Amino acid sequence: MKDMFRLDGKNAIVIGGAGGIGEGIAEALAQYGADVSIASRKIDSLLSAKDKIKAATGKEVSVYTVDASKEESIIALVETVLKEKDHMDILVNAQGYNVKYEIVDLPEDVMRGMFDVNVIGIAMLCKHFGRHMKDRGYGKIINVSSTRGSRACKGGNASYCATKGALDMLTRTLACDLGPEVCVNAIGPTNTVTPMMEGLIAEHPEILRSGDDKPLKRIGRVEDCMGPAVFLASEASCFVTGQIIYPDGGLTAIG
Repeated sequence: MKDMFRLDGKNAIVIGGAGGIGEGIAEALAQYGADVSIASRKIDSLLSAKDKIKAATGKEVSVYTVDASKEESIIALVETVLKEKDHMDILVNAQGYNVKYEIVDLPEDVMRGMFDVNVIGIAMLCKHFGRHMKDRGYGKIINVSSTRGSRACKGGNASYCATKGALDMLTRTLACDLGPEVCVNAIGPTNTVTPMMEGLIAEHPEILRSGDDKPLKRIGRVEDCMGPAVFLASEASCFVTGQIIYPDGGLTAIG
């Protein structure tokens, strides 16, 4: 039982692993023994994350650039990674972004751009890595969603909530399409403090109190997603698929 969470001998790739929740998950997978690769658009951010993960875990991390909104870039990534790593056991899709507009002011290109990255790009990554995993007879896919995939909220989040709702259903459908060889699940965090939020928190420090009325009475931390990711990547979750796990301090429990 004590080794059920170990990932020794497994190859993992984290898309969006150059910061925030993605970087935290990459660190956790490395800590539990996986050979970890990270991919994102910006090489400088990737190299910085690589150094941080090595400092925290002592393990080397491979880095790859990819534009997750373009299938041709995804295909090139998959071909390069499989050539260098031979196979991939674990795929984490942690990329995504949010541009806030009230619906009456929402530009079409903004919404399309968010769907390209937050939904379609993830679908294409699951398509190409998923085919490889299914053919090999084994794989774990973890998508990073949000509580906003199941709960509406104000503040110009129509596009973001829509993309995360779509990602939740994509996760469930992929579990059907890629099973029984591949388990597909998602993690749905609440508001989480990441380096990208530092400027916003400086302007609106009340964000840090947004969890006060929830059962665990605090906002999320990157660390809150690391344990669920290790669980979903490991043999401990071999009979879990099509699920969204919410490290949300109890937010979804109270409606």
